[in-house]
Amino acid sequence: MKGLELAEKYYEAYGRKMLAEQFGQIKDQIAAGLVGYGSECLGFDDDISKDHDYGPSFCIWLPREIYEEYGTRMQEAYDALPGEFLGFAGRMEEEQGKGRVGVLCLEAFYEEMIGRASVPQTDAEWLAIPEEMLATAVNGKVFEDNLQRFSSVRSGLMQYYPHGVWIRKIADSMAKAAQAGQYNYARAMKRGERIAAEMALTEFVKESMHLVYLLNRTYAPFYKWMHRGMRNLASCSEIGDMLNLLYQIPDPASAWEGVLATEYVYNLNTNDGRVLIIEAVCNILVQALNEQGLSDLQDNFLQNHIGTVLEKL
Repeated sequence: MKGLELAEKYYEAYGRKMLAEQFGQIKDQIAAGLVGYGSECLGFDDDISKDHDYGPSFCIWLPREIYEEYGTRMQEAYDALPGEFLGFAGRMEEEQGKGRVGVLCLEAFYEEMIGRASVPQTDAEWLAIPEEMLATAVNGKVFEDNLQRFSSVRSGLMQYYPHGVWIRKIADSMAKAAQAGQYNYARAMKRGERIAAEMALTEFVKESMHLVYLLNRTYAPFYKWMHRGMRNLASCSEIGDMLNLLYQIPDPASAWEGVLATEYVYNLNTNDGRVLIIEAVCNILVQALNEQGLSDLQDNFLQNHIGTVLEKL
């Protein structure tokens, strides 16, 4: 059973009743669900994930003033809930995983995630927040929130970046993808700098995935889950399968043997299968830019679209 489903069943079986019976006087101040760190909050958990931070559990968020008065007592009530549930043992927590579930201060939760307890108001405030933390703050599921204080911040973040921030991030990611995959990969291979070439390839993969998330107006999660999460995106998700192929191509070193410094400056070394895949990925990204009205160019070099995209500011 997925961790998120287990958490909701556990809450419905024990948590809701505990809160109603023992804390009925503040029932309308309580939000409950499972949001935050961990693959289960993204719905990506599997059998491998069950070796730590897995088991029946959920979060309770209280406004700071309520948390200060009731937090300790409510945590004791939470800890007294049955550990085993539906055949699953109690949550096994690693040291770094403590404090992710149980009774939490609402404001402190968002302050840890995004550095503030409210939705950012300016472009600078949005840009200061690491994108994976925005993804973490809006994942999972809220089971109950009568007051809507927790959900109002969550909803504001889920509205996604303001237009100007979105455009700037697209331009920045395009520049990095082009520089790494369409420019520096070939130069490093010509020099025989294999480590530099692999680093350029990795940077291209990361930024091309980031562009897919941006074009889907979805926050990119922690790098470990970026590729897995692409399966759930509506646009350009096929790029995930294409990137898989990059790491299945046999060593392309022979394709660069004897290549002169002046070769493949303005054209492609089609003997290297990685180059072909990089260009195919960029072609799909260009078509997506066209479809969304961000560029009207057909040039496959992502760098050449940056000025056109920035005009959309």
